[in-house]
Amino acid sequence: MTLALMAILGGFVLLIWSADRFVEGAAATAKHLGMPSLLIGMVVVGFGTSAPEMVVSAMASLDGNPNLALGNAIGSNIVNIGLILGVTALISPITVHSNIVRRELPLLTLIGGLVGFILWDGALTHFESLLLLAGFIGLVSWTIFVALRTRGDHLEAETDELLSAQAMPIRKALFWLAMGLVALIISSRILVWGAVSIAHTLGVSDLIIGLTIVAFGTSLPELAASIIAVRRGEHDIAIGNVVGSNMFNLLAVIGIAGVINPMSSFPADIISRDWAVMMLMTIGLLVMTFGFRNMGQLNRLKGSILLMLFFGYNAWLLKTVIN
Repeated sequence: MTLALMAILGGFVLLIWSADRFVEGAAATAKHLGMPSLLIGMVVVGFGTSAPEMVVSAMASLDGNPNLALGNAIGSNIVNIGLILGVTALISPITVHSNIVRRELPLLTLIGGLVGFILWDGALTHFESLLLLAGFIGLVSWTIFVALRTRGDHLEAETDELLSAQAMPIRKALFWLAMGLVALIISSRILVWGAVSIAHTLGVSDLIIGLTIVAFGTSLPELAASIIAVRRGEHDIAIGNVVGSNMFNLLAVIGIAGVINPMSSFPADIISRDWAVMMLMTIGLLVMTFGFRNMGQLNRLKGSILLMLFFGYNAWLLKTVIN
């Protein structure tokens, strides 16, 4: 038990550090290769912040724990919206200036509905997982198309400022890119082992561990990135990271986990409880921030509502475990 707890804590620390190095190295490398700043902000940074979820879920599926992988993906989305954006909005209200972010919000809602439709029968087949990965490829292609055709978006200016602050030589960028990726894999392996060991010791399902401890840990890079961004006044990066990460979680994280280890059945609670709460938060975020007549804003009151939903959901999970 003690060793498992140390593995979880150590895995979290290494995961946060490695994810940060990986994203910085990937963004700096892309900049040296001449990739437009907007494309870096939309694809490289968004993909990088979802790297922990992808690697952890892949490791969990390889180890024969697909419920943990699925719980991690859905739980991370709940953490991203409820906890991360809730806390960030309390620190400083988030104003959405970017038209691109406003386009991604309804797209995230549609993707969430698609995933619910696929999971509705209580299984995730190999073919369905490949469909999700195809959707992920389509999302990345659409993102590249939009980024190359768009000029002057507010997200582009914020990404330029971020890249300038994190500028580094190409050799250093490549080193941190490789080092971050290796450390991500190692930390994910340690974290999954510790989480599964704790689950078995306490008699808690892998799904609950994935929805709570693992989801929180893999979302810590997004929490740090959003808080830092909003303190710098980079509001579109703060919310754009979360929206992009959530889309990647639903398509790539679940898709990769399902391809590695298709699920013939999983607990019905994933749809009736976890997916339903995720969709409630996603639709709520859309309504709160879209800005139908002007710029949308996630103020402190709305952030408090998201936080209350998050803690209410976790109280629900706790009650399930106790019963």
